[in-house]
Amino acid sequence: MNRITGLVLTYNGERLLDEALTSLSFCSELLIIDSGSSDSTLEIAKKHNARIVHNDWSGAIEQHRFAVTQITTPWVVTIDQDEIVSPELAKNIIKELDNPADVDGFYCARKSWYFNRFILHSGWYPDKLFRIYRPEGITIGGIRPHEELRPKTKAGNIAGDIIHYPYENFNQHLEKINYYTQDAAEDLYSRGKRGSLAGAVGHGIGKFFKQYLLKMGFLDGRAGFIIAVHGFFYTFQKYIRLTELELKDKK
Repeated sequence: MNRITGLVLTYNGERLLDEALTSLSFCSELLIIDSGSSDSTLEIAKKHNARIVHNDWSGAIEQHRFAVTQITTPWVVTIDQDEIVSPELAKNIIKELDNPADVDGFYCARKSWYFNRFILHSGWYPDKLFRIYRPEGITIGGIRPHEELRPKTKAGNIAGDIIHYPYENFNQHLEKINYYTQDAAEDLYSRGKRGSLAGAVGHGIGKFFKQYLLKMGFLDGRAGFIIAVHGFFYTFQKYIRLTELELKDKK
């Protein structure tokens, strides 16, 4: 079997890191890129005999670019610290990489838990992500705060899900919205984008209807409605903060 690095970027990830690293036990080595955790993250990583490298946080895009420079194996499987590789996906990764196709890597689906269920609509599933790749076959970009991993040439697909538990509660979701929208607004502003109150409202309403109606979020029950409302709030906040940045610059 090909040698595989299981890669996780961490910062105070004790909530699910043990389960995440256990799900990567099929990998020949584990690599943690940590940005200064103060909880039990590093102790959990050591328990799994992971190699730990510290790198100060400068955003997910730059952190993942740094991580790739630390890889010494032909293949990488990367998950977030709140994700778990399902047994089906692990089995299929092992099978595929025993005799890999001539591709830069593989996409797989991510299934996320929210409120009281796994979300199967709302634009959240199957949420195909490029998470199994050759280090030399990846491009890393995106718009802050999220990185986007893509193949340089071509990619395949592997069946099975990454299981995602993004939020412990609504409070944590709102805290992340607060951080993410500020980072996203600053990134958009640096790219020359500008906003307005009308634009913020319009983008927010558009996001709500896209998630709840076009992406059939209503089929996800109460959770789908909450996701759509938070989608409105996230989008409104992002564009109104973009407007705020412009006003500050004019003072």
